[in-house]
Amino acid sequence: MSELTGPMIMTGRALRLNWRNIDALITALILPVMLMLMFVYLFGGAIHTGTAYVNYVVPGVLVLCAGFGSALTAVRVCTDMTDGIVDRFRSMNIGGVAFLTGHVVASVVRNTISTLLVFGVAYAIGFRPHAGASGWLVAGGALLAFILAISWLSAVIGLVCASPDAANGATFGVLFLPYISSGFVPIATMPTWLRGFARHQPSTPVIDSVRAHLMSLPAGHSTWIALAWCGGILVVSAAASAVLFQRRAARG
Repeated sequence: MSELTGPMIMTGRALRLNWRNIDALITALILPVMLMLMFVYLFGGAIHTGTAYVNYVVPGVLVLCAGFGSALTAVRVCTDMTDGIVDRFRSMNIGGVAFLTGHVVASVVRNTISTLLVFGVAYAIGFRPHAGASGWLVAGGALLAFILAISWLSAVIGLVCASPDAANGATFGVLFLPYISSGFVPIATMPTWLRGFARHQPSTPVIDSVRAHLMSLPAGHSTWIALAWCGGILVVSAAASAVLFQRRAARG
């Protein structure tokens, strides 16, 4: 089997699994929208950000989308590793790279659809970006890089955990990061002891970069910092996933 055929087959399989597990798919798509509506309409009036709160909060919700979508990737990878189907794939000369790439690409597709859905609902409730073509391109690139990195990280979580339930629970840390960032409230309003972590974790520069480029605001170094975080997570996760897959597959 060629180097391209395996990943394509596994990507098609992972995409079909999305449509077969419609409940999980709907949750991954709808829950970020519900959270955005909750923040805008329940808390937005009490949170002062210097601009319309919907314009402030959408980048944070988009990053939150990536966390929700990638959680499903961890569960799917762990399920495949525990139900014996990986042995069948290996007998068909489909290796770990193809297997994991399929899940990651499916995660990127799922997250892209969720992102577009959030954008559509956000625009309907008043989100008005001021970006030009270059701003949209950079914001989309930063967001895509984060989605790709977090999807590979979720694949690692799926390989580490012993059961799908454990994999689902282990992604909580990834889901929680955007809340302790600049995504929903300005970092300056947080307790002093929390600000350092909020400023120096991967979600914050991604959110700041997306917000700055969509709203035509100064981005500073946030885009480069975001790309550095995403590149680091991606490289480490991809390398770790290759090693972990071989070890776990060897154990049977």
